[in-house]
Amino acid sequence: MDVLIRLIALLVVLLVGTGLRKSGILNAGRTAKLNALAYYVALPALIFVSTYDQAITELLSPALIGGLLLVLFLTAGVAWLVHRGRSSPGRSSVAIVQSYHSNLGYLGLPLVAATFDARVTAIASVILGVVTLTQLPLTILVLSTFNGADAALADELRGLATNPVLVSLVIGLAVGSSGIAVPPTAAAGLDGLGALALPLALLCVGASLQPEGTSVDFGAVGSVVAIKICCMPVLAWLVFSTLAVDPATLTATVVMFGTPTAVSTYVFAAELGGDREFASLNVFATTVVSIATLFVLITLVG
Repeated sequence: MDVLIRLIALLVVLLVGTGLRKSGILNAGRTAKLNALAYYVALPALIFVSTYDQAITELLSPALIGGLLLVLFLTAGVAWLVHRGRSSPGRSSVAIVQSYHSNLGYLGLPLVAATFDARVTAIASVILGVVTLTQLPLTILVLSTFNGADAALADELRGLATNPVLVSLVIGLAVGSSGIAVPPTAAAGLDGLGALALPLALLCVGASLQPEGTSVDFGAVGSVVAIKICCMPVLAWLVFSTLAVDPATLTATVVMFGTPTAVSTYVFAAELGGDREFASLNVFATTVVSIATLFVLITLVG
């Protein structure tokens, strides 16, 4: 029941964000500021407090890295088989990308932190770092290849070096591995900032949900939803059960991969020749439907 209440509250905050956008309170400028606060302050604080007291050897393992990459590329392969014949390259590329590119930062990690213990949250932080390093270049490569767009892949890769999510993860793991003591007052302050990550992120995602267009290809949207929020977490469950990892790792991977399509995929689609209306619909559909599927996943693995 607690999980259901949390997810209902998540949906309410999402809808509040959408309502604030429609009313004009969360206009483009204010949404950008809220995004910056979540992305550069709250989320890095959450990642640091989740990892600063644990050694890297306790969190990062060959099984975790190998399993994450296997799930990601298996899902991308399934998506390619299903979507490669869509009506246009712009639609095919978007469908493929949005079938595997997860909203790990704005929904995954904050939701895990609000629902599970510190061990699961720490592993989820590592998952966020490893998968971000992989899915971002893969998405740019798929979109630019299908659409013949000129993507500055090298610039995006260089940008990862200053990504606040990855920087905070590296610092947290370094502090935890070196045994450096963090003053309790500093830890408490960062913990308070980290607690803001989920509500801020939900408001931002809600303000970004703007389904465009009047004609909906229900078959295409439905297949993206099915692969992203059903097939991907099931693959994660199968892969990590086979790897015989500890329960915390299994829980973190299944829930993180069960998150909806990242809002950033809409931005990449618009910049790299993808079908932007289709991309917007997929973000909206996977986010709304994932409220129900995440309840099932959290109940099963929790």
